[in-house]
Amino acid sequence: MKKMTFNKEDNRWYIYLPEWEGDKADLEMVAGADKMLDHLSSNSDTVTVEISEEPLENCVKLKKLNHLHGGANYKVYNCPGVDRAWLCKVTKFVYGGYMPNYLFIKL
Repeated sequence: MKKMTFNKEDNRWYIYLPEWEGDKADLEMVAGADKMLDHLSSNSDTVTVEISEEPLENCVKLKKLNHLHGGANYKVYNCPGVDRAWLCKVTKFVYGGYMPNYLFIKL
């Protein structure tokens, strides 16, 4: 289980990842992941979540659909208004070189 914090700056979500040595733009959450964070944060500017590869109760579930351009598309369950989300190569960095097949996210 990992605890991750996301911050909203100028209406854009970024993962807080001080060990990231790439561009800040790489840390931006887009293509559904941003809407998922709006939901989880109740429209605040910061949210800390628990993320697991093992099932959690009362959570948002993501199932990997396919790999594309260094990241992956995920089907999103239990998050009103969000059907799919793109997670980029930063996810691969966080998970030590792979894109998990399932992610379970909760407050």
